[in-house]
Amino acid sequence: MIAPARKAAFELLLELKRKPESHSDVLLRSKRVEALSPVDKNLTTALVMGVLRWQLVLEQRIRESLTRRSHLADAVQVALELGSVQLLLMDRIPAHAAINESVELIRQSGNEYAVGLVNAVLRKLAQTPKLNSDAAANAHPSWMVDRWVAAFGREIADAICRYDQQPPPQTIRSDAAELEPGDFVVRARRLVGGEAGHARIQDEGSQLIAELAGRGSNILDCCAAPGGKTAILAERNPTASITACDISPARLKAMQRTVQGIHYRVLDATKLPWEREFDLVLCDAPCSGTGTLARNPEIRHRLTLQDFQRHHDRQVSLLGSAMRGLREGGRLIYSTCSLEPEENETVVAEALKRETGFTLQPWPPQIHTLEDEGTLHPGTANRLFPAGTPDHFLRTFPGQYEGDGFFAACLTRQ
Repeated sequence: MIAPARKAAFELLLELKRKPESHSDVLLRSKRVEALSPVDKNLTTALVMGVLRWQLVLEQRIRESLTRRSHLADAVQVALELGSVQLLLMDRIPAHAAINESVELIRQSGNEYAVGLVNAVLRKLAQTPKLNSDAAANAHPSWMVDRWVAAFGREIADAICRYDQQPPPQTIRSDAAELEPGDFVVRARRLVGGEAGHARIQDEGSQLIAELAGRGSNILDCCAAPGGKTAILAERNPTASITACDISPARLKAMQRTVQGIHYRVLDATKLPWEREFDLVLCDAPCSGTGTLARNPEIRHRLTLQDFQRHHDRQVSLLGSAMRGLREGGRLIYSTCSLEPEENETVVAEALKRETGFTLQPWPPQIHTLEDEGTLHPGTANRLFPAGTPDHFLRTFPGQYEGDGFFAACLTRQ
């Protein structure tokens, strides 16, 4: 017998390995996972996300335990990673269960020849030290860590790496005072335990960006799906005309079921049809997502340096198109959930060169206004912008607060 959670985790990890376009969050919401008991569902998630977060370290430990170097079939590699994550990270799982069921998974997958290898490697790994936060940097591609060290310093880079290796907190949009408060946004609450119920789960960094957008009478959200920020714009601006655009009809249709009273348009945001029409524009651009590695760990295994330039080129087009839709005196928020300068500061700089008549606004005065009205916690501006920090580009760093990494800039048309 193989525990349902281990069998499901094995199948999902194998699919992720064989289909690089797959996403863990989609697979973990699939029918085969939803059919599991709550306990098995939680274990499946822990196993899959544990392997994805620690895969580079697990692969190294496995290589060191092999008597000779050889190419391993996908199923064999997955069984070894699944077994090793239980042995090296999960204290409550007996070693014999992790080893025996990994061996059985290989037997049932039709790879009988590898039964002895999997058994021997996992027994050897069971005698090695457990993994801890000291190995967090090694669980990221070295080129990625080197970039963060160069851009932000060793302390912040280490904090990001450690944060990425833990399950991120569930943060909801709620007024419920009994939940743990967030770092910045007054209505953000972190779940200390239990379920979110009917409240909307949304990372606090995402909520912060939407709150910073503020108020307007004619609003454009030009990359709107999945809709969390659009919902906050609607909540903050109940009498405004709000237009939500996205290139994906399916994602936009899903939004319509949850956010009503919005004008929806299926559009490529690099080719928006409007000129100087909106007094508030949110351009939350698609990006590499390096600020979300705690909840999307497979990103680190797929990204290359060339991807940043590809994202940059499209982001410049997106921002330029959004800028052209902004009327005189209007505000535009450009944001990403990326940590990379190519997707953030350099995008803004290039767009400002191409589009004349715009000014980059400092954040602290805007944040102080939101503090005064009770939208953000007192001291948010000082936390985000310590004395002497440049104040035109906002960043949240995973590990320095409990949430995803976001970037934001505010532009106004003169």
